[in-house]
Amino acid sequence: MTVRQPDPAAGAEPERGFVVGVFPKGVDGTNELAELRELARTAGVVTVGELVQHRARPDTRTFVGKGKLTELQREYAAAGAEVLLVDDELSPTQQRTLEDALEARVVDRTQLILDIFAQHARSAEGKLQVELAQLEYNLPRMRGMWQHLERLGGGVGTRGPGESQLETDRRLARTRVSLVKRRLRGLSGQRATRRKERERTGVPTIALAGYTNVGKSTLLNALTGAHASVDDRLFETLDPTTRSFVHDGKRYVVTDTVGFIRRLPTQLVEGFAATLEETLVADLVLHVADASLPEDRLRETIEAVQSVLTEIGADEVPVELVLNKVDLVDTLGRRRLGHAFPRAMQISAGTGEGLEALRARLAELFSDRFEDVRLLVPYSEGARLAELYGLGAPIAERRDTPEGVRVRARLPRPDVPRFAEFLVAGEPDLEAAER
Repeated sequence: MTVRQPDPAAGAEPERGFVVGVFPKGVDGTNELAELRELARTAGVVTVGELVQHRARPDTRTFVGKGKLTELQREYAAAGAEVLLVDDELSPTQQRTLEDALEARVVDRTQLILDIFAQHARSAEGKLQVELAQLEYNLPRMRGMWQHLERLGGGVGTRGPGESQLETDRRLARTRVSLVKRRLRGLSGQRATRRKERERTGVPTIALAGYTNVGKSTLLNALTGAHASVDDRLFETLDPTTRSFVHDGKRYVVTDTVGFIRRLPTQLVEGFAATLEETLVADLVLHVADASLPEDRLRETIEAVQSVLTEIGADEVPVELVLNKVDLVDTLGRRRLGHAFPRAMQISAGTGEGLEALRARLAELFSDRFEDVRLLVPYSEGARLAELYGLGAPIAERRDTPEGVRVRARLPRPDVPRFAEFLVAGEPDLEAAER
């Protein structure tokens, strides 16, 4: 556990963290650290101080320069902090140097995100994904963890338990990585079976993607009537949540995926491949963005998501941008958003504004997936009628007649041949026939 969590029942105080970052000249460090402060808040850490250094790249040994390290020691002690949070991924040497200099725990950006993921994982798959990401992160750092024993190895009279302990731990970690990956592949196979069933019925699949905490889960709930957690925390959703809704007689499947973030650590992209693959196999990606952000920040988050989509190979899937939380934007701001993102839909998942228009847009995008048909199903073929209903409420009208059940339905095109023997050409609307 990298960050101690406050225990509300015991009345414990949140852990006090000091944040530090190194950025190139001209970059607003305070603004850049805003995301790290929000990550800290989500992990249960209150920020009591921060320090920014401007230089081309972090020092390979001390992260900050030697002079800045002295300033960091002084300000860290004055703030009464308990943990140093670094807005970058540290090498084992950098982490060890900072820990020795401050005599304190040092948590880098990747460790902090992994800690949050560990808190929020609920399903067996989510926990395995977190474990894999942690193992992938820690494995190359085992050298630093066992440095005091590693010095025992290397020659006559020096071979001993230290060397064997280090190698044993590495071997156990690699074995565990293989085991976790195998289990995740098994779970991935189960999802693949469910996806094949959806593909067989021609049901359109939509993946919600976007920056963390932009309201994807709220949108999932609003569209489908689900009850996914919508707490105001980063990475609240880790496990893929799939639900469906029916619009105009057609069924659509929506999957909420893990939120993205700038500089998403490689271990997380690899460890959460099982979750992110839901984006890869979708027919459409709804890229949800927070319309209430300042325009420059909004563009940054959109670009960050597009970057991750490209990294996981999902950039070939059609994408529709949706600007959420417009209820927090005034009239002038909405016009500006309309000019800046003319094709994006403006909605509020919280208030319901624009959701009907969004459903209509989805229906339009998938209109070629369905075909209106008229069928006459004999009463002796009740099982086939049940199949029809099993496709996800495609029946628009139904009337029982002496010849059988007459229906008008919107069928996925791949399923039309299955009911070809019941097709009725030129049948008038059923309501008109009744009149």
